[in-house]
Amino acid sequence: MGVTLAEVEQARHVLGDVAAVTPVESSRWLGGVLGAPVHLKCEHLQRTGSFKIRGAYVRVAGLSAEERARGVVAASAGNHAQGVALAAALLGASATVFMPRGATIPKEQATRAYGATVRYEGTNVDEALVAALAFADETGAVVIHPFDHPDIIAGQGTVGLELVEQVPDLASVVVPCGGGGLLAGVATAVKGLRPDVRVIGVQAEGAACYPPSLAAGQPQTLASMRTMADGIAIGRPGEVPFAAVSELVDEMVTVGEESLSRALLLLAERAKQVVEPGGAAAVAAMLDHPHGVDLFPGPAVAVLSGGNIDPLLLLQVLRHGLAAAGRYLSVTVRVPDRPGELLQLLQLLADADANVLDVVHQRVSARLNVDEVEIALRVETRGQSHREAVIDSLRRSGYSVILA
Repeated sequence: MGVTLAEVEQARHVLGDVAAVTPVESSRWLGGVLGAPVHLKCEHLQRTGSFKIRGAYVRVAGLSAEERARGVVAASAGNHAQGVALAAALLGASATVFMPRGATIPKEQATRAYGATVRYEGTNVDEALVAALAFADETGAVVIHPFDHPDIIAGQGTVGLELVEQVPDLASVVVPCGGGGLLAGVATAVKGLRPDVRVIGVQAEGAACYPPSLAAGQPQTLASMRTMADGIAIGRPGEVPFAAVSELVDEMVTVGEESLSRALLLLAERAKQVVEPGGAAAVAAMLDHPHGVDLFPGPAVAVLSGGNIDPLLLLQVLRHGLAAAGRYLSVTVRVPDRPGELLQLLQLLADADANVLDVVHQRVSARLNVDEVEIALRVETRGQSHREAVIDSLRRSGYSVILA
């Protein structure tokens, strides 16, 4: 059931020009954080907005004519859905995709636009997969699993083949991981060609199924998941990728929601790359380990695995990222209810070079004395040190500061 380097190379032949050879961009700012050269593998610029078309096309292309005639079915939060939908359309098969309720609208709309029928089932990919398997039993459709099949892993592994060619002096590669298909494929290709290269997987803390599974020596199921990184929110590793990850991957790390938000913000600001939360996981891991060349020796490559982000989520995440980076300060102060107090407060903030975005007066509250007013402010600051300086200035001026 394992995947070999030869199978990954054959997958590249099957793909032909269906999948683009995505660019590798040098990142000076991230290299400065890590203390070594860093490159970004831009799979978010791939057809369908993620690496998923690679594995999906190889899997569907491997079906017999009779199997394709029965149609294919998949479960996905959106990226695999689009890959399967496009692959099926290119190869003349009908596609039905089960998506969890709450899947982002752009991913759902794109999947339909590629010609697939979309059904909603469950609250996560694992539950949607149960529905997809039941549909396959009822209709005879072939299940295109998002990660637990050798053809899928071989297709995703073509990312690794490209990396070795694009970065000849590659020392480490950092890969987002959900069920493990991309990580297993990249590890198979990279280790097959360059056994000396370190391969590191990254999971969201709220959906990290691999650390307990690796500790137990077999796939384990998470009791619950909570992360904005829907593309890598998988509750149980696949059997096939787990075997490859166990054997080939050097380390698995996790990243929190604030780290993902900060990575999204900095990728947009500094690298001019817009990615989805799961797609930013590798960069988040590097940001969590400044000067972490022992973990990520350079030249290092961070795989940006997907860019299918809902604009509303992007707005929320960027705001969260700005707050995490010390660029926003939400604060409440209590002042005497008399003329000039607000002006005095705003002047203090102006003198501290803080830009006030919102001001809300609260005169009626059980917390307040009769002659007091509460003022809630949202202030733009230039970074963590400036944020702390503004707070210190308020406190030194006698204000009781409540941070939101």
